[in-house]
Amino acid sequence: MSLNQKTASQIAAILTESLPYITRFTGKTMVIKYGGNAMVEESLKKNFARDIVLMKLVGMNPIVVHGGGPQIGHLLERLNIESRFVNGMRVTDNDTMDVVEMVLGGQVNKEIVSLINQQGGQALGLSGKDGNLIKASKLEVTAHSPEMATPEIIDIGHVGKVDSINVELLNALTANNLIPVIAPIGVDDEGVTYNINADLVAGRLAAVMGAEKLMLLTNVPGLLDKQGKVLTGLSTSRVDELIADGTITGGMLPKIACALDAVHGGANSAHIIDGTVPHSVMLEIFTDSGVGTLITNDE
Repeated sequence: MSLNQKTASQIAAILTESLPYITRFTGKTMVIKYGGNAMVEESLKKNFARDIVLMKLVGMNPIVVHGGGPQIGHLLERLNIESRFVNGMRVTDNDTMDVVEMVLGGQVNKEIVSLINQQGGQALGLSGKDGNLIKASKLEVTAHSPEMATPEIIDIGHVGKVDSINVELLNALTANNLIPVIAPIGVDDEGVTYNINADLVAGRLAAVMGAEKLMLLTNVPGLLDKQGKVLTGLSTSRVDELIADGTITGGMLPKIACALDAVHGGANSAHIIDGTVPHSVMLEIFTDSGVGTLITNDE
């Protein structure tokens, strides 16, 4: 079937618009945190995989970090293991950690690898335990109240923070045309396994790799102002002002903190984008307008 002239012109315009971005980003590392609805709906999953493969084919080095909270919750429910949360973090005892590792390092990770490979890529699934990729330690959580003389330390089990990342391993994989797909599980020097927030892993990874972009896929259009309009082109100091005046609140705060840490730590930019938009990753990279919130360092 031949294309009509209007459709052909639209395709040509898109390709022309993308060319300077392809030239600019060749050889650059792109860290993409994958989660939310983009990880559930079949059409969005296929679109995401195609975007990642296209990035690799035109010379970029995509690295995917994924979540899997809903999948973990569903299996815990089936196994009659109670889910408890403290400050939005899943309390992870030994039984829960076994399920987390099974779901993230097995089911979810391998599904993403398979999706990318089906679209012509060469993805390799990893958890932070493979090749000592993510060294971690226990995350301490404290509770404060006016009645307490000192903060109370709350034990939330095998929940960790990133201490270091094996950059050499990731560089070797990307140099050999592989697309790393990382489950956010870390390990300490004694071999204890930790469940780590995927946003935190992606942010630290983008910083230590000196990534061109950190892309956080969400279920919202991006960072919104008080009138509900998407904010973009933000400096880190402007983001601090938006936090101070109450524009950024609630569930968006941890993502913003992750984005700020990434750009302060060495990433060139961070993007909060709507993963429910088909091909949102490609649109953010290859078009002038993008589809989300861009944050860059003003230091």
